[in-house]
Amino acid sequence: MTEETCEPGRPWPLGIHLRDGGANFALYSSVAEAVDLCLFDPEGREEQRRIRLPARTEDVWHGFVPGLAPGARYGVRVHGPFDPAGGQRCNPAKLLLDPYARAIDRPLRGAAVTFGYPLGDPQQDLARDDADSAAVAAKSVVLAPDFDWQGDRPPRTAMADTVFYEINVRGFTRQLPGVPEPLRGTFAGLANQAAIAHLKRLGVTAVQLLPVQAFDDEGRLADAGLSNYWGYNTIGFFAPEPRYCANGSDGGVAEFRGMVKALHQAGIEVILDVVYNHTCEGNHLGPTMCFKGIDNEAYYRLMDERRYYKDFSGTGNTLDVSNPPVLRLVMDSLRYWVEEMHVDGFRFDLAPAIARSASGAFEHRTPFLSAVAQDPVLRRVKMIAEPWDLGDYGYQVGGFPVGWSEWNGSYRDEVRDFWRNADDSLPRFASRLCGTQEVFAPSRRPPSASVNIVTVHDGFTLRDLVSYNDKHNQANGEDNRDGESHNRSWNCGAEGPTDDPRVLVLRARQQRNLLTTLFMSRGVPLLLGGDEMGRTQQGNNNAYCQDGPISWFDWSEGARDEALIDFTAGLIRLRKSLPVLRSEHWPVGDGERPDVTWYSVWGLPMTEDEWQHPAARCLQVVFDGGADHAKGRAPRPGPSVLLMFNGAPQGHLFTVPQETRFGPAWQLRVATQRGRLGDGRARRVAPGAKLRLKAHGMLVLTQG
Repeated sequence: MTEETCEPGRPWPLGIHLRDGGANFALYSSVAEAVDLCLFDPEGREEQRRIRLPARTEDVWHGFVPGLAPGARYGVRVHGPFDPAGGQRCNPAKLLLDPYARAIDRPLRGAAVTFGYPLGDPQQDLARDDADSAAVAAKSVVLAPDFDWQGDRPPRTAMADTVFYEINVRGFTRQLPGVPEPLRGTFAGLANQAAIAHLKRLGVTAVQLLPVQAFDDEGRLADAGLSNYWGYNTIGFFAPEPRYCANGSDGGVAEFRGMVKALHQAGIEVILDVVYNHTCEGNHLGPTMCFKGIDNEAYYRLMDERRYYKDFSGTGNTLDVSNPPVLRLVMDSLRYWVEEMHVDGFRFDLAPAIARSASGAFEHRTPFLSAVAQDPVLRRVKMIAEPWDLGDYGYQVGGFPVGWSEWNGSYRDEVRDFWRNADDSLPRFASRLCGTQEVFAPSRRPPSASVNIVTVHDGFTLRDLVSYNDKHNQANGEDNRDGESHNRSWNCGAEGPTDDPRVLVLRARQQRNLLTTLFMSRGVPLLLGGDEMGRTQQGNNNAYCQDGPISWFDWSEGARDEALIDFTAGLIRLRKSLPVLRSEHWPVGDGERPDVTWYSVWGLPMTEDEWQHPAARCLQVVFDGGADHAKGRAPRPGPSVLLMFNGAPQGHLFTVPQETRFGPAWQLRVATQRGRLGDGRARRVAPGAKLRLKAHGMLVLTQG
C-alpha cells in the first residue's frame, strides 16, 4: 500500500482529536523509528489509507489529517526494534490500538495473528511473525465530542452515607423482565427503569460496576467456549467495552453516558472498577495488541533479563505507572472518565501494583499516589483501593493515605469467622463493627475509609457462603484448581442443595445475620449484587469466565427471594435513619460519655477474661447516638443502637443493659430469626429485660 503524508499537526493532546476540518493524532513512543496511521472502511475490514506521521516532538509522533470525520476506523503501525531479549517488540505487521482511543469498534477475542511471533515456533517469542493482523484486529474509532448531558449533576453522596452495590453490567439485566430483549446486558439495559426500580427499592446509593473499559477474551477461554465475564483484562483505558453496547456506531460512548445520566437522575452514583495494574497483553508469550508494539520497555515493568515481565498481578505483566508517560496515561484516563463521562469514583483493582515506586516499593510518595493527591479533578470523587497485590509486602490494608478508602478484607474475614463459630474471633469481630480503628485511624482517616465487605464478585455469593464448605469450580475447565480454597464458609450441615428444613432455616438466618452485621457496622457497606435475593453460583467461587446462568441474576419467581429483598431494603432504610452508624469520628470508650460500650450476655460490662475466652460467642454493644452531640461533633443527638449477637450453636438468655442514660425503653427493630423487620413500634424493651436469642441469632434495638 502506498504511504501518504500529512501535515505535522501538534504533539498534544495524545490520541486523535477533531479540529479545523480534520483530526490531529499524537502517539508516544521513545523507540519508534516511524509511525503509520492506518484508516479503514466503515466496517473496519479493509485498510484504505496508510499515513506516515511526519513529525516527532521529543518522543511524541504526530500529524494532522484533513477531512477525517467522526466514525472513522483507524489503527497504528509502529516501525522500530524487534528485540524481545532486549525488551523491545515493535512489529509493523501488527495493527495496534491507539492507547488513547475513546472507542473501539468490536469486542476483542484472542486470535493467533495478533501475536508478535509464530505460535508453535521453537524460538517462541524470539521469532518475529510478519503476518498482517489488520483483518481481525479491533479498530479505534474517531469520536465527535458532543453529547447533551441536559444539566446532569452528580449526586455527590458523602462517603459515610454511601451504600455500594457491586454488579456486572451484563449479568444484572441479562434476564431482567421489563428490560427489552435487545437492551439486556448492556449500558442501556442498566439505564432502563426496570433496572433502576430495583436499585431504588433497595435504597443503594452507588453502583460499583465490574470493569467496563474495553477488555480482551484470552485465547484459551475463547477456544474453550468461555469468555472473560468479569473483564479484568483491560486494553482500552478510555473506551467502553463494546459488548455492553446495544446499538451505536460510537462504540457505546453515548450509551454509557446515557446510563450515567439516568442513574444520576435516580440519585445513584456510578463507580468504575478499573484495572491499571496490568493489560491483556500478558507475559512474553502474550499477544501484541497495543503497548507491547508501541514501546514495551516504557509501558511495562521488565525483569533484569529484559525478555520477561515483572508480575505483581498474577496475569503475566505489570504496567509501570512509576514511568511518567504511563502515569500520564493513567491520570488522563481517570480525568476523562470523570470530566467527559461523569463517573463518580473508582475502585482500583490490585491498587498497590500501581502505587509502587520505580524500585517496586509501596509508600505514600510514589508517583501515582502523589499525582492523585494534588489533582483537583480526582480529589472530588471517590477513590477506593483494593489494597493488595502479589508483589513484596503486597497486603496493604490500612496502608493508603488520606483521601482514599479501602476494601477491608479483614472485615470480611473476621465477620465470617464469628458467624461460622470460629474460636478466638470475638475481639477482632468487635473491632470490625466499629470501623477497624486500629487499621485506619493511624493514617488520620475516618471510619468511612473502611469499605466493609462480606462477599464480592471474587468468591462465594452470600447464599453460597452459607451453603458450601468447599468450592465447586468444575465448570471453569481447570479441574477445580482455580479460586480460593480457604473461604471461611459454613454449609450449615449439608453441602450444596438440600431439602432438610433445619438446614434451610439456619441458612436463611445466617444470611440475615451477615446482612444485618454489614449494615449495622460503622464504615461503608458494600452489598454484592444478588445477595439480597439469594443468588447462587452453585458453589463456584471464581466465576470470572462464566457469561451465562451461573453468573447472571435469575429474576424468576422461584429463584428470587422476595422476603430477603424486603429484609435487605429495610436494613438499608434503618441504617440511613441512624447517624450514629455513619459517624466520621472514632469511638472513645472511656470518660463520662463513651461512644461505644460493650456488654456481656448478662448485661454487664465485658471483662478482659470474657474478651479473651476462645469460646466466647455472645456480645452486646451500644452505639451512643448522643455522644457526638455531647462532645460538640454533631449538631443534634440521634438514636442510640443496641446490637445483640449470639454466634453460639445454642440459644442464650440475654439481659438488656441496666443503664437508663440511653432512654427509658428500647425498640426492637430487627430479629434475624424472623424474615422481616419490625417497624419500631411492635415491641418495647425496658433496661434489664430478658431476651432469648436462638442459636446463631442477632437483635437490633434502637432508642431515642
